[in-house]
Amino acid sequence: MTLVVILTVRCEALDAFRAYERKAAAVMARYGGAIERTVVTAPDSAGLSLKEIHIVTFPDEHAFSAYRRDGELGAVAHLRDASVVQTEILRGEEGPDYHAASDPLCRR
Repeated sequence: MTLVVILTVRCEALDAFRAYERKAAAVMARYGGAIERTVVTAPDSAGLSLKEIHIVTFPDEHAFSAYRRDGELGAVAHLRDASVVQTEILRGEEGPDYHAASDPLCRR
Protein backbone atom coordinates (compact mmCIF):
# COMPACT_ATOMS: atom_id res chain seq x y z
CA MET A 1 0.00 0.00 0.00
CA THR A 2 1.47 3.33 -1.08
CA LEU A 3 0.16 6.72 0.04
CA VAL A 4 1.05 10.17 -1.17
CA VAL A 5 0.32 12.54 1.72
CA ILE A 6 0.29 16.28 1.05
CA LEU A 7 0.38 18.32 4.24
CA THR A 8 -0.03 22.08 4.45
CA VAL A 9 1.95 23.18 7.50
CA ARG A 10 1.96 26.47 9.41
CA CYS A 11 5.49 27.88 9.19
CA GLU A 12 5.23 29.24 12.73
CA ALA A 13 4.53 25.72 14.02
CA LEU A 14 7.15 23.84 12.01
CA ASP A 15 8.98 22.59 15.12
CA ALA A 16 5.74 21.08 16.49
CA PHE A 17 5.10 19.46 13.11
CA ARG A 18 8.58 17.93 12.98
CA ALA A 19 8.17 16.58 16.54
CA TYR A 20 4.84 15.01 15.57
CA GLU A 21 6.27 13.44 12.42
CA ARG A 22 9.24 11.94 14.28
CA LYS A 23 6.83 10.27 16.70
CA ALA A 24 4.49 9.23 13.87
CA ALA A 25 7.40 7.61 11.99
CA ALA A 26 8.38 5.60 15.09
CA VAL A 27 4.79 4.43 15.63
CA MET A 28 4.40 3.69 11.91
CA ALA A 29 7.41 1.36 11.99
CA ARG A 30 5.68 -0.85 14.56
CA TYR A 31 3.01 -1.59 11.95
CA GLY A 32 5.45 -2.15 9.10
CA GLY A 33 4.92 1.37 7.74
CA ALA A 34 7.52 3.89 6.68
CA ILE A 35 7.87 7.40 5.38
CA GLU A 36 9.93 6.48 2.33
CA ARG A 37 10.57 10.01 1.14
CA THR A 38 9.67 13.60 1.94
CA VAL A 39 9.65 16.68 -0.28
CA VAL A 40 9.23 20.19 1.13
CA THR A 41 8.09 23.18 -0.92
CA ALA A 42 9.08 26.77 -0.36
CA PRO A 43 6.71 28.74 1.88
CA ASP A 44 3.77 30.47 0.24
CA SER A 45 4.14 34.11 -0.82
CA ALA A 46 2.96 35.35 2.59
CA GLY A 47 5.39 33.05 4.40
CA LEU A 48 2.55 31.54 6.41
CA SER A 49 2.59 27.92 5.26
CA LEU A 50 4.50 25.38 3.24
CA LYS A 51 3.66 22.00 1.81
CA GLU A 52 5.39 18.80 2.80
CA ILE A 53 4.77 15.74 0.65
CA HIS A 54 5.34 12.25 2.05
CA ILE A 55 5.54 8.95 0.20
CA VAL A 56 4.35 6.45 2.80
CA THR A 57 4.13 2.68 2.60
CA PHE A 58 2.29 0.10 4.70
CA PRO A 59 2.03 -3.65 4.18
CA ASP A 60 -1.76 -3.41 3.83
CA GLU A 61 -4.92 -1.52 4.83
CA HIS A 62 -5.14 -3.38 8.16
CA ALA A 63 -1.67 -2.17 9.20
CA PHE A 64 -2.51 1.40 8.16
CA SER A 65 -5.76 1.32 10.16
CA ALA A 66 -3.98 -0.06 13.23
CA TYR A 67 -1.39 2.72 12.99
CA ARG A 68 -4.10 5.38 12.82
CA ARG A 69 -5.76 3.97 15.98
CA ASP A 70 -2.52 3.74 17.98
CA GLY A 71 -2.74 5.45 21.38
CA GLU A 72 0.79 6.84 21.24
CA LEU A 73 -0.06 8.61 18.01
CA GLY A 74 -3.22 9.99 19.61
CA ALA A 75 -1.17 11.30 22.53
CA VAL A 76 0.73 13.68 20.23
CA ALA A 77 -2.26 14.66 18.07
CA HIS A 78 -2.20 18.11 19.66
CA LEU A 79 1.13 18.78 17.89
CA ARG A 80 -0.45 17.87 14.56
CA ASP A 81 -3.55 19.93 15.29
CA ALA A 82 -1.39 22.96 16.09
CA SER A 83 0.71 22.71 12.95
CA VAL A 84 -1.25 21.16 10.08
CA VAL A 85 -3.74 23.30 8.17
CA GLN A 86 -4.78 20.67 5.62
CA THR A 87 -4.02 17.06 4.71
CA GLU A 88 -4.67 15.29 1.43
CA ILE A 89 -4.11 11.53 1.21
CA LEU A 90 -3.91 9.82 -2.17
CA ARG A 91 -3.89 6.01 -2.23
CA GLY A 92 -2.01 4.38 -5.04
CA GLU A 93 0.20 1.54 -6.04
CA GLU A 94 3.74 1.19 -7.25
CA GLY A 95 4.04 2.76 -10.71
CA PRO A 96 6.23 2.00 -13.70
CA ASP A 97 10.02 2.02 -13.54
CA TYR A 98 11.01 4.63 -16.11
CA HIS A 99 14.61 3.42 -16.01
CA ALA A 100 13.58 -0.07 -17.15
CA ALA A 101 13.96 -1.08 -20.79
CA SER A 102 10.26 -1.97 -21.13
CA ASP A 103 7.01 -1.63 -19.25
CA PRO A 104 5.86 -5.05 -17.93
CA LEU A 105 2.25 -3.85 -17.88
CA CYS A 106 2.24 -3.56 -21.66
CA ARG A 107 4.14 -6.71 -22.60
CA ARG A 108 2.31 -9.16 -24.77
